[in-house]
Amino acid sequence: MRAIVINLVSASERMAFQKSQLEKLGIDYQRLEAFDGTNATALRPQDYWDTWQRPLRSSEKACFLSHRKAWEIVAASGEPMLVLEDDAILSRNTAAFLKQVEDAKHLDFVTLEVRGRKKLIAKLTTKREEDAPIRRLYQDRTGAAAYILYPSGAEKLLAKSERKCGLADAVIAAAYELLAYQADPALALQIDRCEYYGVEQPIVTQSSIGTTKPSNTLSKAGNRYIGFKIRRIMAQLRMGLRRIVKSPVAIRREIDLDKSGFDRFPR
Repeated sequence: MRAIVINLVSASERMAFQKSQLEKLGIDYQRLEAFDGTNATALRPQDYWDTWQRPLRSSEKACFLSHRKAWEIVAASGEPMLVLEDDAILSRNTAAFLKQVEDAKHLDFVTLEVRGRKKLIAKLTTKREEDAPIRRLYQDRTGAAAYILYPSGAEKLLAKSERKCGLADAVIAAAYELLAYQADPALALQIDRCEYYGVEQPIVTQSSIGTTKPSNTLSKAGNRYIGFKIRRIMAQLRMGLRRIVKSPVAIRREIDLDKSGFDRFPR
């Protein structure tokens, strides 16, 4: 299975890290030049950007468009691919895992990542899941740094995001139509989570999203603000309903990290 690495032109150190990591893991890859926050806003009309729950930062718009481009590549390729942000660290067991799930016909999406937050996952595994360490994922909350996307899943995400935008990870998490799964134990984390999991940080990075300011401010009396607020409330209600509906078969818990795969990080 090949990988797509989403990478900004300016983030050459991150790309060098990914090149080293993926070559040592024996994973073929292609670089996807990420959209730049300076021009992302102009690529879609304002009405499109106003479909999220708050005004998006320009860097968040660029991140979303970059992931959406990756979804287009997967859909066109006709084969599953590992989608990576350029600050994702992979377990040395990742390549073997990819081989286990490459030919799976019942999957749309598998996240390899963990970020220290509880996820709503299946209490039990089925016979189809016994061949690989995965578990049905009913609700995630954050993270789009490392995931396997199948063509069927790519088409669903493209259809979902044709008229509505959002944070890349939130759009994925809200796509309940996806047959989504979680690698259990998790095989990836972002570099900013290294200290939390006791993993050696391979390079020093800083988020380009978190350091940018929102694109604009809104009057709390304006129609745009009210629209954002309503969509936020509806999204929260939808997540709460999801937990209730899936409570007979699912449980909220943190996913363990495959610590054995990070004890000697490849350099």
